[in-house]
Amino acid sequence: MDILECIKGRRSIRRYLDLEIPKEKIGIIIEAGAMAPSSGNLQNWRFIIVKDKETRKQLANACLQQDWMATAPVHIVICGIDEVARQFYGIRGERLYTIQNCAAAMQNMLLTAHDLELGACWVGAFDENMVRKAVSIPENARPQAIITLGIPNEIVPEPKKTDLTHLAFIEKYNNKVEDIESVMGFYGAAMQQRLQKGKEALDKTGAHLGKHGKRILEKIKEKINKR
Repeated sequence: MDILECIKGRRSIRRYLDLEIPKEKIGIIIEAGAMAPSSGNLQNWRFIIVKDKETRKQLANACLQQDWMATAPVHIVICGIDEVARQFYGIRGERLYTIQNCAAAMQNMLLTAHDLELGACWVGAFDENMVRKAVSIPENARPQAIITLGIPNEIVPEPKKTDLTHLAFIEKYNNKVEDIESVMGFYGAAMQQRLQKGKEALDKTGAHLGKHGKRILEKIKEKINKR
């Protein structure tokens, strides 16, 4: 799957089929998380794979009674080791870098799950002490989030996204550009896509033409390539 297609197609899934996930897919997802960037390459994350039914119920209860979570056959609890980041980067490492590191790992796992045709959801609302108790997290680690994982049993429509005009600024904060598509080169990218589709259509058409028709098509394609 193309990376942009994967990013745009990913959804938060909260309904799952009562089917197990192949363990090799879980392994691929965990590996993707471990390949994420981290401050100073500390890799100060830990991943707890939870498949036990009763433990999943405890985690769902710890997440403010979000009972739908228990229907996901796998939970992945992501923990951060704050003290490691603090040793290298002080209070900023403890309070910010660890969170950023774990977030990068989580996004990798969410996108990989979608690429493997699985459904996943990032859950961040929970009682930390209850999560600690459910999966025996030690004091030197802190739960950052939980990912539910399973075979999706729903189709979630594309959520509305804020227009880039309000999100992307040029050179200075809040320096908006009305024609953001032009500045970002989106027009050029869209044009290239249309030209490529045109060439593909011409190739299909040429298969049914005689020699004279094919010569004409070749001249048209040469003009397109020059654009």
